[in-house]
Amino acid sequence: MSVLNEVLDANKKYVESFGEKGKLALPPARQFAILTCMDARLDPAKYAGLSEGDAHVIRNAGARASDDAIRSLVISYKLLGTKEWFVIHHSNCGMEFFTDEVMRGLLSKSLETAALGDDGFYDVGKGPGSTEAAYIDWLTIADRNKAVVEDVERIRRHPLVPKNIPIHGYVYEVETGKLLEVPGAKEAGAAK
Repeated sequence: MSVLNEVLDANKKYVESFGEKGKLALPPARQFAILTCMDARLDPAKYAGLSEGDAHVIRNAGARASDDAIRSLVISYKLLGTKEWFVIHHSNCGMEFFTDEVMRGLLSKSLETAALGDDGFYDVGKGPGSTEAAYIDWLTIADRNKAVVEDVERIRRHPLVPKNIPIHGYVYEVETGKLLEVPGAKEAGAAK
């Protein structure tokens, strides 16, 4: 069952109260960017106190500092003037529940949605699958805090990232809504 009509109805209501938002400036007003997870339980506007036009929000599975995430951050700085960045992973992240090998195995058997059980993800669909998953680094997470520090370090080391941009590393606690600073991330992301 599609949610298309629900989305279009919600958009009609949104348009009715859109007001002056069409006049917001292209650069983010608060001059910062957030790299966070695509998880539906995370609402950066709420947990970071954002309104439309305030900040760039870049989302991907696991909030990982992939090449594409770094591309977006560099554009955010170079062309749109952000001066501070946040890397925000979260507790109970689905990227902690599998490995590259598990994902590759699942996709090699079936392209249908897998299920999550006590022992991890497993296939419930029928084939065919595809071996193309073998060529993707799924950027899974074995240790959440270590992954945050690694992502902050990767961004900091990137030759296109200016050294004067502070990069903060946090974990959003889905159980409480709290942002928790990750030990070692502050040092790794300090501006120079």
